[in-house]
Amino acid sequence: MIAVVDYGMGNLRSVEKGFQKVGVDVTVTSHPQVLDDAEAVVLPGVGAFRDCIRNLTDLSLTDAVVRSIQKGKPYLGICLGMQVLFSESEEFGRCRGLDIFRGKVVRFGTGMKVPHMGWNTVTIERRPPVFDGVDDNSYFYFVHSFYVVPDDTAVISGTTDYNGRFTSMVWKDNVFATQFHPEKSQELGLKILKAFGEFVKKA
Repeated sequence: MIAVVDYGMGNLRSVEKGFQKVGVDVTVTSHPQVLDDAEAVVLPGVGAFRDCIRNLTDLSLTDAVVRSIQKGKPYLGICLGMQVLFSESEEFGRCRGLDIFRGKVVRFGTGMKVPHMGWNTVTIERRPPVFDGVDDNSYFYFVHSFYVVPDDTAVISGTTDYNGRFTSMVWKDNVFATQFHPEKSQELGLKILKAFGEFVKKA
């Protein structure tokens, strides 16, 4: 069973429907025990980093998410679900993240149009299993004002150009995360969700 974390933020229905469309069963939950029992965890979301961390903490989900990752369960982070993997964010003042990856979340530079919204390409730096069959420089759908800056560049799996290159995908072992939204990226996005489901079966 794949658990999609409901912490009160993000378009969970789109993620759930995306998985269902490719024949992958998921359970939307806000209960830590369900995450503990799940084979894999998906953390989607849009909105503010601080609100995400606060909601996860208030629902006693923070430790459950970290436990799942540390146990080697497959994890898919989408947008905010990618950003919270990092040590801290500068959004609305410094806020600590889950610290799975060392690094920070920073805002796009002044003078740039934010949020970065719409279709853009992803250059594959290291191809994760969930990108099987996806061509380099394929287009995906983005909507965000902040991006991650990993301390360890070895975790960078994909980059995107928006007045300079930023990290749009990370991957290490069982952890995959994208700044773009697979559930809103039509056929290629659904292909990633299906590939994640297949990865979970093999894990």
